[in-house]
Amino acid sequence: MSGILAGISDARLYSACVVVVLYLTTCAYFLWPRRRPAIVVSGNNHATLIAFASQTGFAADLANRTAQSLQAAGAPVMLASLQNIDERILREAKSALFVVSTTGEGDAPDPAAGFVRNVLDSSVPLKELSYGVLALGDREYDNYCAFGHRLDQWLRHQGATALFDVIEVDNGDEGALRHWQHQLSVLSNSPDLPDWEAPRYERWRLTAREHVNPGSAGDACFHIELRPQADASASWEAGDIAEIDPRNSTWDTRLESLPHREYSIASLPTDGAIHLLVRQMRRPDGEPGLGSGWLTAGAKIGEDIAVRVRSNPNFHAPETNVPLILIGNGTGIAGLRALIKMRIAGGRHRNWLIFGERNVAHDRFYGEELEQWRARGQLERIDLMFSRDQPERRYVQHRVRECADELRRWIAEGAAIYVCGSLQGMAPAVDAALSEALGADTLEELAIAGRYRRDVY
Repeated sequence: MSGILAGISDARLYSACVVVVLYLTTCAYFLWPRRRPAIVVSGNNHATLIAFASQTGFAADLANRTAQSLQAAGAPVMLASLQNIDERILREAKSALFVVSTTGEGDAPDPAAGFVRNVLDSSVPLKELSYGVLALGDREYDNYCAFGHRLDQWLRHQGATALFDVIEVDNGDEGALRHWQHQLSVLSNSPDLPDWEAPRYERWRLTAREHVNPGSAGDACFHIELRPQADASASWEAGDIAEIDPRNSTWDTRLESLPHREYSIASLPTDGAIHLLVRQMRRPDGEPGLGSGWLTAGAKIGEDIAVRVRSNPNFHAPETNVPLILIGNGTGIAGLRALIKMRIAGGRHRNWLIFGERNVAHDRFYGEELEQWRARGQLERIDLMFSRDQPERRYVQHRVRECADELRRWIAEGAAIYVCGSLQGMAPAVDAALSEALGADTLEELAIAGRYRRDVY
């Protein structure tokens, strides 16, 4: 036991040293009086570029925290102000995270004026770059997060691949910042990265749990139902996220606060409960993951679960009665299910689901419900892909390409596209397939118009 504790202590000391060095380096960067080159915090050719544009210092602080989180996960980073970013740096980068504010009438912060003039107004081939954008703003202003969206549109137009949709932060919104941290944990494959600020939870009760894919070649998946206590808020919309606190997990013996886990909500408030579809993740040593292990095996029926609902407006259903194309894989069906339920409740039946999993015999999540909706005309079309049911692997992106003509027809009729599921693998593959089917310019226009939205993790 003493050896284990010593190992943990050494690991914590190392992490603390890394954070201190990064903090001091960043302080030196901001305080140094003359023009500075980009700062390589920890270096090799695969470092993630973290670029910021800050008017008041808030974006710079968040960029610094972002760098600290990735470094704590062992990822090399390059931290720099946009004023020090040129075409060469962008062309050489393979991955980049941008933390940018908006000022004035939708303008870039003053230090980024040179970047706008010298880079953003030019053409730079960036097909090798994957990126994410954290856009800071205030909804009280007309041009909310305008510079962040302008940067995102420019990157798309240069051929760069968006890892996820722009994350908007309204006046320092804590929920949006936690979502950014969640994406950092996914990108670094480090689910235990500590939250910058812990969410304030409410107590919900675990009332149902069902293993929905026994015999599957994949990890076990469970349908989970959580009901609010009398004093808990039970309001959410289709597309919103349940944040779960795993600190009461029986799988974990550590005392410090643990990072929250995020799950797409698969139900509506009229169902009386939050429904989740949770895959039981496994650690390298075979132990269940903290959050998924607690929900799928550790907690007993009737036990309290710490929950907070986070609004996810970028994935809320279209406000108008337009056709909706829903694409996803795995547990991503949860977020799509809630959207379909909301559409049906509103009498909007032009819905098309393209969904993929492993085997039809084991992994047809909510299959009976989907068939009932199709039989009633509430789900106009369903295309299901099961990758292991034939010698060659077939995924949702293959079906997207095969349905190109029909996709173009739906888009011409005003359809929106919503994608939910894996950030690694599915999301970029579907993005590429949609770009081929619809054309890169059309897909970019759909994204700008809010008709192409993604909730990927």
